[in-house]
Amino acid sequence: MGHREWTAGSQAELACLWSQEVGDEPRTGRVVPDGCMDLIWTPGTRRLELAGPDTAAFTISMPSGTRMFGLRFRPGMAPPVIGVPADAVRNVHAPLRELWGDEADRLADLLAAASDPAGVLRDAAVLRLRSPALAPDPAAPAVAAALSGRDPVRDVAARLGFSERQLRRRTHAAFGYGPKTVQRVLRFQRALTLAATGLRYADVAAHLGYADQAHMSHEIRTLAGVPLATLTPTPDPTAPAAQ
Repeated sequence: MGHREWTAGSQAELACLWSQEVGDEPRTGRVVPDGCMDLIWTPGTRRLELAGPDTAAFTISMPSGTRMFGLRFRPGMAPPVIGVPADAVRNVHAPLRELWGDEADRLADLLAAASDPAGVLRDAAVLRLRSPALAPDPAAPAVAAALSGRDPVRDVAARLGFSERQLRRRTHAAFGYGPKTVQRVLRFQRALTLAATGLRYADVAAHLGYADQAHMSHEIRTLAGVPLATLTPTPDPTAPAAQ
């Protein structure tokens, strides 16, 4: 029961496969921005959908007995598979048929008969990566890596050999939003990872280049809608710094 994630294999564009199973009691979950896109299959309703890049958190209600399977793309890696620039599906959760037409219907039939639905999603994505529906941006991995750091956007653009306008255009197409938002979302995700290790929140803020802990707290509330302590199982935010 619950949420489970596992490796999607060696394909660099794919972050993970995942499943979600709800027991006898209905559940409510919070989805926060992570810069990724997902393909999601819900067997009970035969719904095959795309979850585009989100700019804010939202909650989902899952009835008892719900089962879901998903494939998550790494930030910036989904457009060649889905066939449209990422900003065209920003904050969109829609049937995949709207993008893939009959191909989505055929995939849904395969998923309905599969013992490993997540694996079927992976194989469909890999097949499209071999003959991409949209030309991939070869700079997307480098842009993601550069925007994961603490450098100002203008410095990131200069280091990559782009003007700020070029960087903005490329990040909208690959990630779904501009470079400053990409940077905020990726830093937020790194904050979740560090806080979950037990590192003091003040140290997390300092390590990631926030002005101070209050600045980090404000950013996280803006993106997630809740405090950091609600999102991570940190035993004590005032604990000594991790060694």
